[in-house]
Amino acid sequence: METIKALFAKPDPQVQIRKCNSLIRSNVRKLDRDIAAAKALETKTKNLIVAADRRAQRDPSRRRQADKEVRAFARELIAQRRAAARLVTSKAQLNSVQMQVNEAFALRKIEGSIRASVGIMRNVNALVRLPALAETMQELGIELTKAGIIEEMASDMMPETDLGEGEDEEAEGEVDKVLGEVLKDRMDKTGAVPNVAPPANEQQQQQAPISQEEEEDTEAMMDQMRDRLEALRS
Repeated sequence: METIKALFAKPDPQVQIRKCNSLIRSNVRKLDRDIAAAKALETKTKNLIVAADRRAQRDPSRRRQADKEVRAFARELIAQRRAAARLVTSKAQLNSVQMQVNEAFALRKIEGSIRASVGIMRNVNALVRLPALAETMQELGIELTKAGIIEEMASDMMPETDLGEGEDEEAEGEVDKVLGEVLKDRMDKTGAVPNVAPPANEQQQQQAPISQEEEEDTEAMMDQMRDRLEALRS
C-alpha cells in the first residue's frame, strides 16, 4: 500500500530544491576552477609574449622568428580570453538560474502552485550546450521539469562542440592591440628597450641560423596551450 502511495505522491518540494541547488553549486564550482585555469593560462601566455619580445631585442638576427612567435602567442591569448569570457557568462547564467529557481519554489509555498519560467528555460538550454556542463545541466533540467518550473526539454538538445570555431584567424588589428597592451605593461615597468642596431661586424657574427630545436620548442609550447584551451572548452 505504501509503495502504491509513493508512486502517486507528488515530489517533496524541499527535496527538489535541495537537489536543484546541489546541481547548480556543483556546476558553479566547476566553472570557478575553469576560470582560475583560464587566468593562469592567460598569465603564462603573456609571459611567453614578453620573453619572445626580449629575445628579439637581444638578438636582432633572430628578430623575424621572435616576432612570428610573439604574434602566434597573441592569437592564442585572444582565443583564451574569449573562452574565459564564455565561462564568466555561463557562471552568471547559472547564478541567475539559481536565484530564479529559489524564487519559483518560494512562490509555490505562497500560492500553492508553480508557473513555468521562460527565462530559466532559456538559460538552462544555453548552459546544456556547454560540453563541460551538459550532463549535470540535463539532470537539472529534468528536475526542473518535474517541479513544473520549465517545460519539457527537447530530447535532441545536444551540447555544442563548435564553440569558438572560426576564431583561429584573428584580425591583425586585434593582434596588434593585444601586443600593444602586453608589451606596454612591460615597458611601463622596466622602461622601453632602445632599438639600436649592432655594429656591422657584430651583426655578421650574429647571423646564426635559427636552430630547429628552438622552432620545435615553440611549437611544443603552442600545442600545450591549445590543449589547455581545448580542455577549458570541453
